[in-house]
This record gives sequence, structure tokens and C-alpha cells, in this order.
Amino acid sequence: MNPFELKPQKADKIFTSWNKVLVKPYDKNTVDPYTRLRVILMSGTEFESVRYSHAFQRMCPNNDVRRRLAYMRRGEQIQQKRVAGLKPANETILEHTIGYEQLAVDLTANLALSEKNSYVKKQLDFALLEDFDHLYRYSDLMELEKSGDPARLVGNYTEIMPGRPTVAEYRHPSDDVSFYINNYLNDLKTKLNINIITAAEQQTMNFYMNVANLYVTPLGRKLYNEIAMIEEQHVTGYGSLKDPSATFWEGLLMNEYTECYLYYSCYQDETDERIKKIWEMHFEEEVAHLHEAAEILKTYEGKVWQQCFPEGGEFPELLKFRSQKDYIREVLKSVRLTGVEEGWEELDKVPDSFRYFGYNSKINGNIATVGTHVVIDRAIKELQQDWRLQNKEHPVRVLTDRKKDNVDVGRVKGK
Repeated sequence: MNPFELKPQKADKIFTSWNKVLVKPYDKNTVDPYTRLRVILMSGTEFESVRYSHAFQRMCPNNDVRRRLAYMRRGEQIQQKRVAGLKPANETILEHTIGYEQLAVDLTANLALSEKNSYVKKQLDFALLEDFDHLYRYSDLMELEKSGDPARLVGNYTEIMPGRPTVAEYRHPSDDVSFYINNYLNDLKTKLNINIITAAEQQTMNFYMNVANLYVTPLGRKLYNEIAMIEEQHVTGYGSLKDPSATFWEGLLMNEYTECYLYYSCYQDETDERIKKIWEMHFEEEVAHLHEAAEILKTYEGKVWQQCFPEGGEFPELLKFRSQKDYIREVLKSVRLTGVEEGWEELDKVPDSFRYFGYNSKINGNIATVGTHVVIDRAIKELQQDWRLQNKEHPVRVLTDRKKDNVDVGRVKGK
């Protein structure tokens, strides 16, 4: 499938009445977990497109261009509201959050398995362990508050158990900045993977920033605030991978291509026939946006789309949500890695004077009072052991104990 070779529909076809935008939500009790993840993913993708377009407009002095951006952006807003409308009103903040973290885990794992650039893959694997731990801690909060069933929400797709402990994830800001990748030296799948994961993590960060002060319980408020800071670190790392030499015009084209790729992937993979039709409709609308972006690039920068897509524009392997339990278990074995400037190193191999230790200690303060630890400690006391969903024993020996929250692995040398 090459969206550049398709005949686009008229761009204004996307403008429609509210009764065709505010669609019927899915049933949270019967929806397939991966359908829920696609809804979250595509809402985040639309958020990223709108955010980028606004940033472009604010940096552009040409009102003709700004009008064209506003025209496209209005369509993206309609799509975002339709996708967001698929989320039911009775799905709580915490249930929504379990979906966010399951998306972070399974999306990252699937992208990493398809990634040819070893550096980008390491970045994906490194953050995967942290999102995996977030899923575990939010799930224990849900069990404590008796506000839902994490097992039902993730289905049989994803295990829930500790990753790199959240208290170990706070690194000095200097060690979250990655090398950027050169668009012309990396294949299309790598560029897509970076675009996709950056948008997904950006949405997660924004969501937690917005709901932290809305959560009812003090412990929940702590979790959202603490984990939101890790999402900031993830967005910094993933965003740093983007090629800064790409122009705004090229970025616009790549964003529209990414949307085409994702909607087509969702269409091919979706099991809910009603929602499948929405993915198909949005794909056709995004093809029109893509052709508009290509025309803008040609008119105002004098480039044809083929210069940005030397591969020819054919979609690479589509994104398919598949359970990756074995892969994640293998990645968990690198739980003791920490960030060191643009790379990663085993914690035991970094100097005692390394900035990680001072920064982490300052941020955490008294570990006994940190929310992400307290939630597990309280679960152990009230439930006799922490809550997990695992097919077999944890692959990291020091994380097998279900009656003690390990806050040292990946944070304290020799642990």
C-alpha cells in the first residue's frame, strides 16, 4: 500500500455534523483490550498532529500557509473527537490509565521487535521496563481501591509484575537526552517507530499531568504525579531521536504519512467491525491530508515528496498488536541498566560520584513515603502479598519476592 499513489478524496468531505462525530462508545466490559489500545493510540496520534500544526503556524509568517494548516488541523480535530468519543463515560481515570500503560508496554515491545537500528531499539527496550513497572503499580492501586479488575482490562495479552522499580527511574536530566537519528541514513520503519512512540508517550505524559490533581485519593494523586515525571523523561529520550535537521514542511509530511500508516494498520488489525469502519474512513481522510502536505512542501520549499521518501512511500510492515510476553521477560533481565549521557550502563559499573545517585536521592527523599513504593507496601499488608498477573515466576530473581517491594534493584549498587 502506497498512500501517495491513491487518489485523494476532497479535503472538505471530512467536515460533517456533530451526530457523525460523536459516535457510540465501546462497551468497556466486552471490548477487546487491543481495540481499547488502538483507540488510545490513535487519539494520541491526532493530538500530536494538532500540536505540531499549531507549533508550525506559530513559527510561520505566511498567512496563506497558516490558512492551509488551519484547514488541515480542523479535520484532525474532528478525527480526534470521533476517536476520543469511542471511550465510554463510565471508564474511570484508573481504568483508562491501565490502558495507557498496557499500550506503552505492548506497543513498545512490538516496535522494538521490528526495529533495525540497534540504538533506537535499546532506547525502546530501556523505557519498556519502566512502563512495565508503572502498569504493575497502577494495577495494585486498583486492587487496593477495589475500583476495577486489571486482569480483565489487559486480557490474556500482558503480564503484570515489577519492572525497573519506579523509584530507580529518576535520572539526572542530562542522562535522558539521546543521539538523534539521521533520516537519510535510516529506513522508513525506524522513522515511523520514532514518530509513533514519541506521540504515544507525549499523550501519556499530558494525561497524567492533567489528571494528577483530579484523582480522588491521596495515594493515587502521588502515583500520577510521580509517574508523570518519568513520562517526561521518556518523552525527552524519544523526542531526542528525531532528526533536528528536518524542516517544518518535512515534519508535516511525515506526520501525515504516520497517520495514514497507523490508520491503515488499525483497519487491517481491528476485530470490531463498527470501529474498523472508522479506521477505514479516517485512513481515506488522512490520504487527503497527506497529499495536501505534499503540495505544501512542493509549493513553499520546492521539494517533491519522493525526496523525503527515497524508499518510494510504500508502507513497511504494518503495526499489529500481538502479545509479547516472552520478549518482555527477556528484556526484564536488563533491569539494572541506567542512563549515562546518550547511552546506558550497568549501575554497578558507574562511579560512586556519578550524578545519578545524588539526583535520585534528592528526588525520592525518604523512600518509605514515596507513593509508588507505598502502594505496593500497602498492598502487601492488606492482601498478604502484592497483586500480580504472571504466567510463571518473575525472570529476575530479586524481583520474585511478593511480600517485599524491592526498591534497591537498579538504584543501589550491588543489589
